[in-house]
Amino acid sequence: MKLNASRGLKRLLPTTLFGRSLLIIVLPVAIMQIAVTWVFFDAHWTTVNSRLSEGLAGEVAWAVEGLADDPSPDGFAVLAKRAEQSLSLSIVLQPGRVLPTGRRPSLFASLDRALQTALSERLDAPFWFDTTRYPAFVDIRVLTPQGVLRVIAPRDRAFATQGHIFILWMVVATLLLTGVAIAFIRNQVRAIERLADAADAFGRGGEVPSFKPYGAREVRQAAQAFLSMKARIQRHIDQRTTLLASVSHDLRTPLTRLKLELALAKPDGRVEAMKRDLAEMEHMIDEYLAFARGEGGEAVEAIGLRTLIEEVSEGAARAGALVSIEADPALIAQVRPNAFKRALSNLVMNAAVHGEHVTVIARPRTAGGFEIVVDDDGPGIPVEQYEDAFRPFNRLDEARNQNDKGVGLGLAIARDVARGMGGDVTLDRSPLGGLRATVRLPG
Repeated sequence: MKLNASRGLKRLLPTTLFGRSLLIIVLPVAIMQIAVTWVFFDAHWTTVNSRLSEGLAGEVAWAVEGLADDPSPDGFAVLAKRAEQSLSLSIVLQPGRVLPTGRRPSLFASLDRALQTALSERLDAPFWFDTTRYPAFVDIRVLTPQGVLRVIAPRDRAFATQGHIFILWMVVATLLLTGVAIAFIRNQVRAIERLADAADAFGRGGEVPSFKPYGAREVRQAAQAFLSMKARIQRHIDQRTTLLASVSHDLRTPLTRLKLELALAKPDGRVEAMKRDLAEMEHMIDEYLAFARGEGGEAVEAIGLRTLIEEVSEGAARAGALVSIEADPALIAQVRPNAFKRALSNLVMNAAVHGEHVTVIARPRTAGGFEIVVDDDGPGIPVEQYEDAFRPFNRLDEARNQNDKGVGLGLAIARDVARGMGGDVTLDRSPLGGLRATVRLPG
């Protein structure tokens, strides 16, 4: 029960840093304002209203007693004049009248209760009053033997009329503090959001030249640490790229000499076998270098997905597969072109090697970004081996092996490229009966 209550409370709480920071600041202020208002009304305003109502009830009782002592017209005139001059009360005697039967409730019920209690304690005769008909006055009527005695008293004689000003100031103060809190918290959260955007852009291979640390000291420290980390990573990428370029050159030089010597040799079965081994070796070196390089230094560009898919599918068609494409020509993606083309080529060629029919579908996602689905009608892969297929140098079993020249890096390279751009590659069962590879990337 406690666990469910805790989870329910967490769902009600804001999830953003801005919302939580604002809640931390505004909630205590609001609770304090409510507590102060409650204390004011309960301990002060109610007490003052009770005292004022008791005083007004005593003056009404005095008027009723004065009328009973001298009910003559002259006596009542003297009583009314004295009440108006000394007490600011307007008194009128209405012979033959009866008390009203209904009464409109006041916005503040505590005011009516205080006056009701005071009049009940001081008057023995039936009475009626209304605090809503006249904004600045209170209408009190008492049933006497001579008729209805109507007393019109200033409202401030019965209630503390300035209580709403206190409430107004409390509301204005709360709104002012909330506005200041929103302005300051928004400025601090914006610094964190910019840091998150810069980290996300760098993670996708983009540049963030305009990013500069600002905000609170802790946020600036985190931003400075990010810039230092970015510089170290970029330096490592540059060094690795240089090293791979040197390795590629050093390895290709003897391979080129061997290919030249085999080209000049007399053709026979052994020479052809050596040529095939040499071609396989060259392909394996390309695979190793591509996996190690990861195309991390390539700039992000906007490309048309259909054009890219058509280029990649040409190789699959040459391999003998029937490739169908479903993609909107207007669908544009922000990717590293060469890296993404290589990743998509690995998926499409893998499908073409193991199936006769290949379908490539590119479509936008409702959550943002896009996805490319590659289906084939090959033998597929067991569900329990989906994740194993992404492990480098893993060729799985004979039912769904990599191509003869491969080294088990095709899917690994594809996932590495997709994750490097903030997306992923997943496998599933294809409606065609084979394997489905889905590439999902953010917009």
